Amino acid sequence: MEYMGLNEIRKSFLDFFHSKDHLVESSYSLVPQNDKSLLLINAGMAPLKNYFMGLEAPPKNRLVTCQKCIRTGDIENVGQTARHATFFEMLGNFSFGDYFKRESLSWGWEYITKVLKLPEEKLWATVYFEDDEAFNIWRDEIGLPEEKIVRLGKEDNFWEIGTGPCGPCSEIYYDRGEKYGCGSPDCKPGCECDRYIEFWNHVFTQFDKDEEGVYHKLANPNIDTGMGLERIACIIQGVDSIFEIDTIAHVLKESSKIAGYKYGTDKKKDISIRIITDHVRAVSFLVSDGVMPNNEGRGYVLRRLLRRAARHGKLLGIEGNFLYSLVDEVIKVSGDAYPELKVKEEYVKKVIKIEEERFQATIDTGLNILNGYIADLKENSSSVLSGENAFKLYDTYGFPLDLTKEILEENSMTVDEKSFKKEMENQRERARMAISNKDELGWKEDPLIAVASKLKSEFVGYEMNCAKGKIIAIGKESGLSDIIEEGEKGYLVLSKTSFYGESGGQIGDKGIIKGENFQFQVTDTKKGVNGLHVHHGYVKSGLAEKGESVEGFIDTELRKDTAKNHTSTHLLHKALKNILGDHIEQAGSFVDNHRLRFDFNHYTAMTEEEIRRVEEEVNETIMKSFDVEVSVKSLDEAKEMGATALFGEKYGSEVRIVKVSDYSLELCGGTHISNSIEAGVFKILSETGVAAGVRRIEAITGREVYKLLNENISVMDEIAHLLKANRKDLVSKVENVIDENKSLYREIEVLKNKETDEMAKEILDSQIKVNDFSVITKKIDGFDIESVRKLGDKIVDKLENGVLVFAVTGEGKLTFLAMASKDAVSKGVHAGKLIKEIGKTAGGGGGGKPHMAQAAGKDLSKIDEAINKGLEIIKNI
Repeated sequence: MEYMGLNEIRKSFLDFFHSKDHLVESSYSLVPQNDKSLLLINAGMAPLKNYFMGLEAPPKNRLVTCQKCIRTGDIENVGQTARHATFFEMLGNFSFGDYFKRESLSWGWEYITKVLKLPEEKLWATVYFEDDEAFNIWRDEIGLPEEKIVRLGKEDNFWEIGTGPCGPCSEIYYDRGEKYGCGSPDCKPGCECDRYIEFWNHVFTQFDKDEEGVYHKLANPNIDTGMGLERIACIIQGVDSIFEIDTIAHVLKESSKIAGYKYGTDKKKDISIRIITDHVRAVSFLVSDGVMPNNEGRGYVLRRLLRRAARHGKLLGIEGNFLYSLVDEVIKVSGDAYPELKVKEEYVKKVIKIEEERFQATIDTGLNILNGYIADLKENSSSVLSGENAFKLYDTYGFPLDLTKEILEENSMTVDEKSFKKEMENQRERARMAISNKDELGWKEDPLIAVASKLKSEFVGYEMNCAKGKIIAIGKESGLSDIIEEGEKGYLVLSKTSFYGESGGQIGDKGIIKGENFQFQVTDTKKGVNGLHVHHGYVKSGLAEKGESVEGFIDTELRKDTAKNHTSTHLLHKALKNILGDHIEQAGSFVDNHRLRFDFNHYTAMTEEEIRRVEEEVNETIMKSFDVEVSVKSLDEAKEMGATALFGEKYGSEVRIVKVSDYSLELCGGTHISNSIEAGVFKILSETGVAAGVRRIEAITGREVYKLLNENISVMDEIAHLLKANRKDLVSKVENVIDENKSLYREIEVLKNKETDEMAKEILDSQIKVNDFSVITKKIDGFDIESVRKLGDKIVDKLENGVLVFAVTGEGKLTFLAMASKDAVSKGVHAGKLIKEIGKTAGGGGGGKPHMAQAAGKDLSKIDEAINKGLEIIKNI
């Protein structure tokens, strides 16, 4: 395999298929022509749809292209991974009713082995599991070893989008080597590990799928192949990332130079560099194809990409406009292949520069406002930005919704998109009504914000379970109020409170607030603006007034159980580090009075042994009765002590440190038990994956473990009762039952085999001759289909040109089974086609392979008619 540049690979592909009498077509525009179903061209065949559908005549029945494409469906992964890109090039050769599978596959093999000189021992192929034709071409004509041709199902090797042209496909894979694999001896294409990379898909559009899901054969089948240019370049150039390919690496190098940054020295900055590199390529091509930035359709895609790249430039510390200057670098490496870039160079740079200037004028203000919203959300222990505020950013400061979402996601937050869309519709309505003064819009805000600076609320819940104070604010659905009456829902803010406000993954306290003439049931406590603790709930009795003296009592049982779980997350965190390694970092947590949830960074699922060891270590720590000490230190002192910071927590100059003896040391604002023994016992319920590289453990402590123990014992007792055994003898009893079942199963199998042997002799005697075929038809009642298959296996190969058709009945169900011997198949019998017609006759359907197939029937009265239909088909072969 020789090194080839990306431009060289592209040219070699076009030249090769030109030598095979293909018309070389230039890339079509990224803007679809006469196709309202697509926003942008996203695949090599997309501009050719009308040719495939027969709506237009192609300039030639053989075409070859390198098509520029844009995909933004997973834009969040661009820069994060080695392979995602918004702009990419797709190589493809196409036949419109001309050549078919043989030429497509053999020419494909010739190109990759003779031109690209990929080592044959590294190449594999997949085919649709029913596509014997493609399989045989690979094996018998191309010479690929049978063990390197993998049959896969419809999900992997059958191309279709709704109705219309569709068909099986064959994909070519490159083996990157064992170091990329999963270690399984069965690892091959279709495995989800990174060893085998698919780089060329050959689609055989030989069917037309109608609205009823029926596949009709096309009179003139087509060929549609697609090979990602960047992907094959990675293979040829021996690199793992598209950003290391020669042409893309050139733009990346210049992006790094502008940023004054050495690529590869900081993971976060590397992501920004990759995003800029990818996006500037995409916007250069989009603008050169006539797309202009705006807030609708493909213009919005362009604006989104451009502003996303610009923001990442700011994250890197790049001052002013810079993207437009990178257009020169895109043209240097891609201008010869795409001359429209050179022709429109100044135009492209001007459009991008103007959009950059517009964005730079608003981004700082918008970012400051968004950061303010984020701070408010954190203070309120909320994670959802209102649609109103997101729309204000969009409408006033030019922030695309997707940019707002991306920044929020970096802070583990989301936006209320439903409300945002409602605001968009309201704006359109206002425009229709010619109301132009947008400054008069009322933006809905938390009414506490207006008065928060004048209020002071002291939290004493670390030391006290109840506290006396005064009501300093009352809120209801209608806004702030001086009173709240019996039955009304709302919230109270107190001058002093023992109620913990939800934060740091810990739920808020519940309880009762009592005044002289009322009781307020607290159903939740949240942290509000300015550090206020906001007690949400309803008035159980009486009437509460602002300024009234009250006493608040937390639910101590809930608090204690929650504290057990919270302290246990600290112990779990430390145990994970000890067992799995120091790379473990908390990625989120949630604790309430019932259970704890702990997310952490780790790239593989834990083994059962690792889970057992972690659980054991936590329990040993609990049993050691370690004191849990809490202290307040400066942030610098805490860092010097080696305290672990909590995920997503915002720290001030002074921090709270939770220390479990010499075992665990973390910064934490939550509530905890005073000694580890109070947790009682710790039990892991599950370990699962929640995201790439993030695992989740769910566990319980204390009384919840006791409940689980009782439930399990109850189940064991019930099983013991059913088995008539003592609890201590359950395992041996179950083993005995399993052994007995196996023994009985074997006896049943022996009897079944004996019975089927006798049936086989009887059935063999019932064969009839239909032309050159030995045919047996039989109704069988009371047997499962698997047993009937085994019966058929015993019979079919004993027949000369044998064909079997069984109608299997039982419990009101009807199943047809057709089987054909090898010599019968060679003479034209196809069990799949035969059974399809038989099943249809009885109101059902099915299919299968040439030697064996199965169909369901619905009408039991049609059995004889269906069997006769099968005999009729055999007569005509």
